[in-house]
Amino acid sequence: MILAGDIGGTKSHVGLFAVEAGRPKLLFEETYQSDQYSGLEEVLREFLAARADDFRGEPILAACFGVAGPVVQERSQTPNLPWTIRAEVLRETVGFQKIRLINDLEANGYGIWLLAEDELETLQEGSTQADGNGALISAGTGLGEALLYREGDIFKPVASEGGHADFAPRNELEIELLRYLLESYQHVSYERVLSGPGLLNIYRFLRDSGYGEEASWLREKLEQEDPGIAISRAALKGKSDLCVKALDLFVSIYGAEAGNLALKAKAAGGLYVGGGIAPKIISKLRDGTFTKTFREKGRLSGLMEAIPIRVILNPKTALYGAAHCAALMFQR
Repeated sequence: MILAGDIGGTKSHVGLFAVEAGRPKLLFEETYQSDQYSGLEEVLREFLAARADDFRGEPILAACFGVAGPVVQERSQTPNLPWTIRAEVLRETVGFQKIRLINDLEANGYGIWLLAEDELETLQEGSTQADGNGALISAGTGLGEALLYREGDIFKPVASEGGHADFAPRNELEIELLRYLLESYQHVSYERVLSGPGLLNIYRFLRDSGYGEEASWLREKLEQEDPGIAISRAALKGKSDLCVKALDLFVSIYGAEAGNLALKAKAAGGLYVGGGIAPKIISKLRDGTFTKTFREKGRLSGLMEAIPIRVILNPKTALYGAAHCAALMFQR
């Protein structure tokens, strides 16, 4: 029995798994609104109490939690949630010792090799190198990035906090965007642009800079709903020119930063796009904007055209990846 979690700034997914033939099999899962809980310990106590009768006396042997934040010395202070997660405290909560905390992008990386072909959408075929490394970028509540190094037939992830690196504008419009954001933020990272809140930042910049007018119905939507979701929906349906421009700029920057990451990783084995946003805007990702800016790397554009780009469609990839990581830990 394996306990695993994908712990995000918005939602926390927790699952109980059995390991069969080296692969995790999901038995039970629950989803929790992260901001309704004081910490991961409270989430786990509720999950385990609700499932106490289902364990049938089987002990949980290991656990792994992918956390949306940096993990240092078995501790994480989550940047988009007021939680401090400590492995030692979790051990006391669940009553067993084999617990590992990893970054949520590491969990995604461990889960990639478990995906079926229909759980991936190819944006660029490229020419996969069997021994090539990969890279993973995921925009959601925040922006995660990870390197994927090749080990035999599968990838192993290397955590990073690349989403908090300095936003680097590529043209006059993006320079204007940077100047606009510097009025609100001391440090403008890629996460301030490439995330759900980042899409709202782009929208506000275009609105306040005179690139379009905000309709009254849209203003109400932004007040009543998740702004990032409202903007992307209005853009995809063509109901607001301002939203169309915002999503177009978002995807353009997304492709460019994905290309930056692929260059740093020399990701000949593929660039993977994860996170909650990509599947929701998949029709926009298909229109060529993302791949165009991904490729635009000057003298290395030819290299970029050869890198496969795939979008992860399964929202449980990080949860399964955390379970896989726990299974590997138990097997050691």
